[in-house]
Amino acid sequence: MGFDTDDFKAKPVIGILNTWSDLNNCHTHFRDRAEEVKRGVWQAGGFPVEIPIMTLSESFMKPTSMYYRNLVALEVEETMRCYPLDGVVLMGGCDKTVPSLIMGATSANLPAIFLPAGPMLKGCWRGNILGSGTDMWKYWAERQAGNLCGESWNELEDSIARSPGTCMTMGTASTMAAVTEALGLCLPGASSIPAVHSTHARMATACGRRIVELAWDKTNIRDLLTEDAFHNAVVTDMALGGSTNAIVHLIAMAGRAGVELTIDRFDEISAQVPVIANIRPCGDYLMEDFYDAGGLLGLFSRIREHLKLDCLNVSGKTLGEAIEGAEVFDDDVIRSLDRSVSKAGGTFVLRGNLAPNGAVIKPTAAEERLLKHRGTAAVFKNYADLKARIDDPALGLTPDHVIVLQNAGPIGAGMPEWGMLPIPKYLLEQGVRDMLRISDARMSGTSYGACVLHVSPEAAIGGPLALVRDGDQIEVDVEARKLHLDVSDEELEDRRSAWQPPEKKFARGYGRLYHEEITQAHEGCDFRFLHAGPDAPEPDIF
Repeated sequence: MGFDTDDFKAKPVIGILNTWSDLNNCHTHFRDRAEEVKRGVWQAGGFPVEIPIMTLSESFMKPTSMYYRNLVALEVEETMRCYPLDGVVLMGGCDKTVPSLIMGATSANLPAIFLPAGPMLKGCWRGNILGSGTDMWKYWAERQAGNLCGESWNELEDSIARSPGTCMTMGTASTMAAVTEALGLCLPGASSIPAVHSTHARMATACGRRIVELAWDKTNIRDLLTEDAFHNAVVTDMALGGSTNAIVHLIAMAGRAGVELTIDRFDEISAQVPVIANIRPCGDYLMEDFYDAGGLLGLFSRIREHLKLDCLNVSGKTLGEAIEGAEVFDDDVIRSLDRSVSKAGGTFVLRGNLAPNGAVIKPTAAEERLLKHRGTAAVFKNYADLKARIDDPALGLTPDHVIVLQNAGPIGAGMPEWGMLPIPKYLLEQGVRDMLRISDARMSGTSYGACVLHVSPEAAIGGPLALVRDGDQIEVDVEARKLHLDVSDEELEDRRSAWQPPEKKFARGYGRLYHEEITQAHEGCDFRFLHAGPDAPEPDIF
């Protein structure tokens, strides 16, 4: 039987943008899932083409992971523009792959559907349920304090990640998968399914079938990414007690869609929507429990009044239709609004003379005594300085000190996940497990502690954070959204006049080429020259 080229042209060509890697535990099951997607594409009459997309684990690429997010977005956009594709399935999960795939797809603006990797199964060690990331930080503190031997630590490492999939806590990966579903880019209910669950394979096939229909209908990704859709994403983030990284990523994603989303919008919604997902690091349970309790659709059913229910999603339904009949099966895992985990949303935005453009904190993951605190600053000029001196008893740090890290922002260091600054070992040995810590860095969504992050403007461009000195008094009042450096305006002006910018250098990677084009934290840390609205014209090709 001969090959009929006309028949080939009649089939929508579907790109399966796969971030599979044997070295990235979040995605090791994507080799099989891609075959499930292909099956669905063939079933619906499409022509699947699998296209590999760069994938790297966050833990392997510090400090350049935010630049990696932008680089993958560039790769995805050019891949979609350069191949003859009619639609794409975006396969991602590890926290940077989710926003990067969506940012690139939004710039290219073809029909797209997102296939989330799903969380791994929960771990267990000596009768203790383990959550990846969160419990790693917890037990590492015990190890540093001398309370956990090497053999026990090795056992814990063997027990904490027992299947493929993303962190099963409400870290950045779980947060971004959920907000992507809230944006309308996932099939309803897809974001909560554990990676190795049989339902996950069926969902992959359903994604393959549905993208063909979207391609025929020419429903492009920007048709779904409306202002109301981003409202739903922020509401979801707050109700979940989501990662602080969601703020940076959602602002960057909105910028690609031509939607204005500011850091203040997160704080406005935080004041209205409390955390109702009782998931670590803010709560007690893990993502597997969340799925069994009703998953994201169950959570949506409890925050209906805060959602824009008319928003369309990739299934062709509205959000209101998608959650019709959704139930919650465990009221402790997914709380009602009147029994919420916290009185307000997961993240707050702080402002003051130390952060004129804002900073963020996750109060539900901090010790309450530190949410209204005044302390003496101990300043570290960069991460190397911090690592070299933090454990030196001669510094005389106490639990009431405020640890300040400079030059870890987008331009200073690529904004790595350094924001969960270490507590000195000698204080860990005394039983201290939280201190107020301030930086222009990010931190892992699985982390916890009284960490003020994303301070903007950052120190490397002369923001007030660069002017803090040892011995200064810093005041934080989370309820009042206040971050204040108790130094007179005149003194600050004198310090600003004497300030010299740090040498701009990157030890590796493309950050050294593009760092001057990166926006600040409150603007999403995207490349400035890629911020474009939906009507941006195609460039001339010579």
